[in-house]
Amino acid sequence: MVLRINQIEGSDSGTVLRLEGRVVAEVAAVLEQECSELLRTWDEVSLDLAGVTFVDLAGIEVFRRLSRAGAEILCPAGAVASVLEGAGVRVTLEAGSVDYGRL
Repeated sequence: MVLRINQIEGSDSGTVLRLEGRVVAEVAAVLEQECSELLRTWDEVSLDLAGVTFVDLAGIEVFRRLSRAGAEILCPAGAVASVLEGAGVRVTLEAGSVDYGRL
């Protein structure tokens, strides 16, 4: 599996995209387009990376741009979080216990 994206309703003002699989060049542009559209219609957009097993350079760049655009990147501590933080992506280390009702 390369990447599965599921939208989860958070609250009246925010939404969450739960990602599962590998974020690689083949899907990075689709992910960025989907998230950019959500950022235009929701006050808060969070990306839950708890199910992400690998991120390549294209994925890192997408997460960097989305974070700068206002998306919250939720990721449990581990290899994916370390790679993203090392590349300068702002990461919230809590995805495994996200309360979607509060977003």
